[in-house]
Amino acid sequence: MTRRLNEALGVAALLGLLAGEPAAAGEFDCIIEPSKTVDVRAASEGMIEKIWVDRGDMVKAGQVLVTLESGVERAATESARFRSTMQSKIRTGESRLAFSSAKYDRREKLAGQSFISLHDRDEALTEKKLAESELLEARDDRRLAEIEYRRLSEQLRLRTIRSPIDGVVVDRMLNAGELADNRDLRKPILRLAEISKLFVEVLMPIEAFAKLSLGQTVEVLPEAPVGGRYNASVKVIDRVHDAASGTFGVRLEMTNPGLKLPAGIKCKASFPGIGGRPTAAPAAPRGDRRPSAAPGPAQSGKPL
Repeated sequence: MTRRLNEALGVAALLGLLAGEPAAAGEFDCIIEPSKTVDVRAASEGMIEKIWVDRGDMVKAGQVLVTLESGVERAATESARFRSTMQSKIRTGESRLAFSSAKYDRREKLAGQSFISLHDRDEALTEKKLAESELLEARDDRRLAEIEYRRLSEQLRLRTIRSPIDGVVVDRMLNAGELADNRDLRKPILRLAEISKLFVEVLMPIEAFAKLSLGQTVEVLPEAPVGGRYNASVKVIDRVHDAASGTFGVRLEMTNPGLKLPAGIKCKASFPGIGGRPTAAPAAPRGDRRPSAAPGPAQSGKPL
């Protein structure tokens, strides 16, 4: 009797522990991806002079990646720069305006004293106005030259391709001496990826939709041989589901200090409270629900 009582008490204690345990976290398949992937192309067509990076190199935003041949553009820019600094036409116009102004002033005084005809005075006035127009035209030409210099400088700047992000060179598709065609979208020069911040794409069943919230912390377990456990937060919950498969997408965001984690690997995302064990304790076996009562005097078969 004592042995059966101890067994029954042990079963009852185990059921109590199971009933008090929280629901286990469900694990879902996922993949770790770069937060950005950029195809580097030339903004203008040209021959590649040099590519300064190669596959696997780390790059910083603003770093020079590719230079295109730019001899013609450089010469045109230098010519425009020189025209934008020319002073000869402006100084000629200023001198002519000063002379015609002084001439008109003299003619105006003489005409006031009736020493010359009004026709001569009007001719001097016309010469002065023409000199003012020529000076204005010279200044406008210089202003246009400055604008043309800036335009050609921007075109020359486009011959040097810089990195738009901090990241890593994923692939190099062209080499020095090849033509960079800005119209061919199928063949970029380089492909970059930003991995200082990673995105984790998870596919989840529709039943889990109501249990998710933005900012929720999720544990990510990369596949071997990378391994480890990393915390990520929910950033995107798709509002359009796939009815055929009964799933929807979730995007997690995860920092990657020291760039220890590679991108493009499979993983498991552990969501607490989703897909775990039921919280209700299972029923005990029928024969072990309660300890058997000790036989009474009427059941023992012994005389009272």
